[in-house]
Amino acid sequence: MKAVVLKRAGVVAAEEVPIPRLKADTDVLIKVHVAGLCGSDLHYYRGDADDGSFVMGHEVVGTIVEAGSEVKQFQVGDHVISPFSVSCGSCFYCDKGYTSRCTSNFCLTGGQAEFFRLPLADSMLFPFPEELPEDVALLMTDILPTGYSCAYNARRLLDEDADAPWSLADLKAGRVERKGVAIVIGCGPVGLCAISSATTLFETVFATDLNASRLAVAEKHGAIALSASELKDAVLAATDGRGADAVLEVVGHGSALNAAFEYVRPYGAVSSVGVHNLKFEIDGDTLYSKNVRMQFGRCSVRTFFPLALDVLKNNLELFKSFVEHKVGIEEAEEYYKLFNEGKINKTVFVMD
Repeated sequence: MKAVVLKRAGVVAAEEVPIPRLKADTDVLIKVHVAGLCGSDLHYYRGDADDGSFVMGHEVVGTIVEAGSEVKQFQVGDHVISPFSVSCGSCFYCDKGYTSRCTSNFCLTGGQAEFFRLPLADSMLFPFPEELPEDVALLMTDILPTGYSCAYNARRLLDEDADAPWSLADLKAGRVERKGVAIVIGCGPVGLCAISSATTLFETVFATDLNASRLAVAEKHGAIALSASELKDAVLAATDGRGADAVLEVVGHGSALNAAFEYVRPYGAVSSVGVHNLKFEIDGDTLYSKNVRMQFGRCSVRTFFPLALDVLKNNLELFKSFVEHKVGIEEAEEYYKLFNEGKINKTVFVMD
């Protein structure tokens, strides 16, 4: 089969590799229809994580062509969405909805290929929502639930001591009022998903990015998008000088995280889903002086999938323009380079 293979830092190539085989009775083999190029793929591409040569990608929509004997919820021929991280559905963490910390958890690779082996299919897959275009539904494999989780975690941290605590069920029923001021740092694909999600939870959403060309797109998703030089004064003016109630950091870089601590108000919340795999320094005096509330880490896709899907369906025309490029995997080298340089946003690889 054809696949996008990471050769070394900064080099990917479309190559012929063996079709994967099932390794367990709970596996399925998926014929890939579309696969996403994600910001977290760039960590491998840049050499931040040295895992050697392998097939890239973790965002997959396709059809099951082979299923292990223990797969009970899905069958050959089913049209499915595959989330990006593995969860068993029954361990201590999965029972609490923390599927990103499942005892069997790891992030998938191998999706940018014509065929893809998925483990633990019954607790992983979602039936494809047939009313959606495939390239739009692909956002549900990772970046839209991730963006939603970032916004949700920030709002939950703010409201954890409220007189009337709320739950995911309250959110689903529309019983949570939009309130407060949030900032999203980073307006790439995940950042745009975080903005659209944050507008359902916060009354006002600001956004910023070092790449000025991304700010106009952030405005379309509902943010007041400003350069870093303009942002602080605007937020202070909107909050009577306090600072933002919540800051959502999606970049995965220490400078972005430190900016979040600068912008947030005392007893505000910082929610980070940026993939931080390098050491960074945090100003301890800022944390102490502001009583900052924080949450970091990987999204529990199964928990946030239904609410993120609502965001997608309610903004379908906007998200139809979200994917900028649909190309074959033989063009992977060029589009990885452009994405790494910040010249493009979301790209989808379409299989023949």
